[in-house]
Amino acid sequence: MTASLEHAKELDQRDPLKHLRSEFIIPTKADLTAKTLVPKPENESSHEPCTYLCGNSLGLQPRRTADKVAAHLAAWAKKGVLGHFTEHEDSNLAGFLHTDDQAAKLMAPMIGAQPEEVAIMETLSANLHLMMASFYRPTREKNKIILEGKAFPSDHYAVESQIVHHGFDPKDAMVCIEPEDASRATLTTSHILFVIDTYASTTALILLPGIQYYTGQYLDIKTITAHAHSHGIIIGWDLAHAVGNMELSLHDWDVDFAAWCNYKYMNSGPGAVAGLFVNQKQATVNLPALEAGEEAYRPRLAGWWGGDKSIRFSMGKHFIPIPGAQGFQVGNPSTLAISALIASLEVFQLTSMAALRQKSIILTRYLERLLLDSPFERECPYQIITPSDPAQRGAQLSIRLMPGLLDQVLKQLEHSSVVIDERKPDVVRVAPAPLYNTFQDVWTFVNIFTHACVKALEGYTNGRQKTSGRKGREDKGWSQIK
Repeated sequence: MTASLEHAKELDQRDPLKHLRSEFIIPTKADLTAKTLVPKPENESSHEPCTYLCGNSLGLQPRRTADKVAAHLAAWAKKGVLGHFTEHEDSNLAGFLHTDDQAAKLMAPMIGAQPEEVAIMETLSANLHLMMASFYRPTREKNKIILEGKAFPSDHYAVESQIVHHGFDPKDAMVCIEPEDASRATLTTSHILFVIDTYASTTALILLPGIQYYTGQYLDIKTITAHAHSHGIIIGWDLAHAVGNMELSLHDWDVDFAAWCNYKYMNSGPGAVAGLFVNQKQATVNLPALEAGEEAYRPRLAGWWGGDKSIRFSMGKHFIPIPGAQGFQVGNPSTLAISALIASLEVFQLTSMAALRQKSIILTRYLERLLLDSPFERECPYQIITPSDPAQRGAQLSIRLMPGLLDQVLKQLEHSSVVIDERKPDVVRVAPAPLYNTFQDVWTFVNIFTHACVKALEGYTNGRQKTSGRKGREDKGWSQIK
């Protein structure tokens, strides 16, 4: 393939979504090193953008975010408590009381859900706890939770603490899926199904990631969900790295519940308010049964914001949940945070997830091919541990460096104003986001990255380890993943 800068620019010119980049504030090289937020006198490089490929960790700020947040602050300033019920002709934000509903309706198409199946609330970890409080109903015979062996630490902590909370021992009740071949970093669907089969008779819940945060592997949500249900097992998904990245059909796939954060590919700011999906069949409210004092809805940890809106301010002590995901809300969500999320969702409305996914596949494949067409003849100092099949990955590629090279490579990338993500001891995660990243971004990264590897190799003379296998790609190291 052609690996020139000119070719990258040509690909950008042909990109039908190139106009969306202007919707975002791309930090400049000067911004990254500035010691103040207020800009100093301009210099020649002050407007040159950095190379930002870190949307899998924190997405960039949409230009409309500041205006949306300012509109919310103005409503608060001018209306005070009346802002809960007041709409304004010069703002499309709902009153504070309904801002979460507004965001949920915008979010639903992003994940393939009915509007009533979505709630905008809490944080990812808090929502996982709320879901397990409702869906993890262990018995002496069935108390196991199946999760991925290298789950994101917060997921692992949440599962372990829920098991302990119910009086069971995680050593017995927590089943961690490990690959059949420890030399590989990814899980096959067939092996996941095998583990479910093996422990089905004693399993109360399955919790898996849509995309594995370290390797970037995308799991087959539809197939795994159907298999769990064939055994009568509830299954939930952590979609932190999938929402805004992949085309999802949670309702059609019959997912029981899912939770995600909105600060990665959803570009809603650090610690943004999170999202929750609860399948409508799991969130019904039987009013006649409720009136008769019978069990009328799924047990949950309840709070006033999950109660029937028509009587929310009556201050009664009888909890009647909102049908759907919003019935699992606990406290009043931050409308300030939701206004930032709405700004991002409006940008997504300018295109479709299908179009974004199509660009993402092409952009990440371009990144992969440039990395595999590396200048290293005898040995390549890195391997791509993310699956090569586009159907098994999102935007992210995870690249494992030879031991001892990471710090030097990171230093060179930082010096060149390239922003990526690293995971010790030796992995860099690179995620070209189709909303704002370009083919030139990818070309620039690979050019700087490979030169950084050359420099790091020159200084690596003691304890040098050889790499093996096909140049640039080797799925090994599950035991080394942290």
